[in-house]
Amino acid sequence: METESKQQILERRKEIEQGLTDMLKETDPTSPRLRRGKEQFTLQDVKDVIFHEEDNDDMMKVIAMFDRGGDATELENVLELVNDAWNYFPHKVLGGLSPAEKLLGY
Repeated sequence: METESKQQILERRKEIEQGLTDMLKETDPTSPRLRRGKEQFTLQDVKDVIFHEEDNDDMMKVIAMFDRGGDATELENVLELVNDAWNYFPHKVLGGLSPAEKLLGY
């Protein structure tokens, strides 16, 4: 990850949010794997898991939100987008900063 300005990080975060929103719209809301209760997962659900991360399995929780049993290309796209979200969205353990923002201090 290259060092970016705060503005670039915020712009990239918006792009990632749009990508996640688009991908969530593509998921089948009738699939039990993609639902929590009667609702489909939302962008806020993704942000909440990332913000409140506690262990290594938390990234897998986000990946599972997008698991439609697709092919390797689809999985690769999910992994890339989730990895970007993980690096650009705030984490509580980092004082509400994203890893990208944390790099600005170094």
